[in-house]
Amino acid sequence: MSKNERLHRKFDKIRQMEESGQLRNKKQGNRTLRKLLNNRLAVFGGVIFLIIVLACIFAPLLTDYSPKMVDMKAILKAPSMEHLFGTDKIGRDIFSRVLYGGRMSIAIGFGSALGCAAIGVLLGCYSAYRGGFFDSLMVRISEIFMSIPQLILVLMLVSILGQSAKNIVIIFIICGWGSSFRMARSKVLSIREEEYVQSLKVFGLNPFIICYKHILPNALGPIIVNLTLSTAMFILEEAALSFLGLGVPLEVPTWGNILNAAQDIYTLQNNWWMWLPTGIVVSLFVMSINFIGDGIRDTTDPTMQG
Repeated sequence: MSKNERLHRKFDKIRQMEESGQLRNKKQGNRTLRKLLNNRLAVFGGVIFLIIVLACIFAPLLTDYSPKMVDMKAILKAPSMEHLFGTDKIGRDIFSRVLYGGRMSIAIGFGSALGCAAIGVLLGCYSAYRGGFFDSLMVRISEIFMSIPQLILVLMLVSILGQSAKNIVIIFIICGWGSSFRMARSKVLSIREEEYVQSLKVFGLNPFIICYKHILPNALGPIIVNLTLSTAMFILEEAALSFLGLGVPLEVPTWGNILNAAQDIYTLQNNWWMWLPTGIVVSLFVMSINFIGDGIRDTTDPTMQG
C-alpha cells in the first residue's frame, strides 16, 4: 500500500469520525432543547423576553404617541386609558417612551455583549491553542482591564469620548471583553488536549482551522451563557449611566433616560408613574435574560445534570 493510499484512508477515517460526531451533537442538541423547555423559569423568562422585545419592535402599532412629542396640556398626568403609563414633566407619553426607549437600551446591551464575545472568544481561543508568549501577553492585558473597577473606567471613557449610543457600545466592549476572553481560554485549554485535536495536528492542518472549526464549536455552551448574562449587565449599566446623566444624550429615549427624570424625592413620592412602570419593565427584562441564561447553563453544563 502506497503512502498516498494510507493518507487517504486516514482522512476518510477522520471524516467518518466528524460525521458521527455531528450526528451525536444533533441528538444531544435535541435532548438539550427538551431539557430547556422543561425548565419552567427558562420558559417563563423566554416568554417575558419575547413579549418585551416584540412590543418594542412593533411600538408604532401599540401607541399613537411619539416618544419625543411634548404636550404642555398633559403635564404629569396619572396613568389612564389615554396614557397607559401617564405622562412626564413636559407632557410626553411614558408608555411610548418605554417602548421606543427599549429599542435603544436592548440594542446597546446586546450589541455590547456581542462585541465583547466576538473579541474575547476570538482572542481567547487562539491564545489558549497557541500558548507560549502570546498567551501570557494576552492574559496580562486582560488582567489589566479586569483589575480596574469597570464603572470607574466607563465613567472616565465617557468623559473622554463623549455621550452617544455608539460611544457607549465602544466603551462597554473595551471594558467587558476580558471575561469572555478568560472563559473561552479556559474552555479551549481543556479541549486542546483531546485525542481528535492531536490527530488533526499530526495531519498538519492549519492552526486557525483546528482552533475555530474543530475546537470552538465544542466550547460554545458557556460562551452563550456568558453572552446572555453580559447583555443583562450592559442594559443595567446603560440605565445607571443614563440615570446619572452620563449615558446616551437625554433627548434620546432609553430606559435609563426615563428614570433620569425621577431623581428628586418629590417625584419619587408623588409621581410614581414616572419611574415605577419603567423600573418594572427593566427588572422583568433583566430577570428574563438571567432565567434564560441559567436554563442554558443547566442544560449544557455536565456538572449541573443529574
